[in-house]
Amino acid sequence: MSPTNDDLRRETFAERRRLVDLLSGLRPEQWSHPSLCDGWRVREVAAHLALPYRHSTPRVVAGIIGARGDFNRFSDRIAHKDTASCSDADLLESLRANVEHPWTPPRGGQAGALAHDVLHGLDITEPLGLAPAPVDRIALAVGDPSARQLKYFGVDLEGVALHASDADIRIGTGTPITLPATDIALIVGGRKPVPRP
Repeated sequence: MSPTNDDLRRETFAERRRLVDLLSGLRPEQWSHPSLCDGWRVREVAAHLALPYRHSTPRVVAGIIGARGDFNRFSDRIAHKDTASCSDADLLESLRANVEHPWTPPRGGQAGALAHDVLHGLDITEPLGLAPAPVDRIALAVGDPSARQLKYFGVDLEGVALHASDADIRIGTGTPITLPATDIALIVGGRKPVPRP
């Protein structure tokens, strides 16, 4: 049975609470640790997670236009700007105050909000060697990614089917490769290369 919007919303809020708890326990040097996002430390990931709560839609649109329509370029600029002007405590408080904020990414809906938070959580936990989100939440966040989503992250699953060893995830139609759900999330999110048989 497919998850309902209420299921997705509940898991999104739970993931945000988990991330607030996780970030609350980090030492200053961990906030400065490189994340899986190129050029971003943990604090830039936190700033990116707080973006929809700290900046209005018109400001975001203007920033994207200023970045010649490149959302990734805009995201990089605003994340560095926010970490230069805000303390880690400020970013954490913004996240804590907005755990149940209704934000969803354009065209992504509630499933996109969950995937966004889970994947960026992995950007933090993987390099720090900390526990990821619960496996069932990761599986829900991965879902059944569309060709458009995979293309956005530069993922080519030609000839490969990713099967999770610890969750109900089956993506692709090629030669089965069995991996933990966390690894599959990192692959479909463009953080790890696609394994080849």
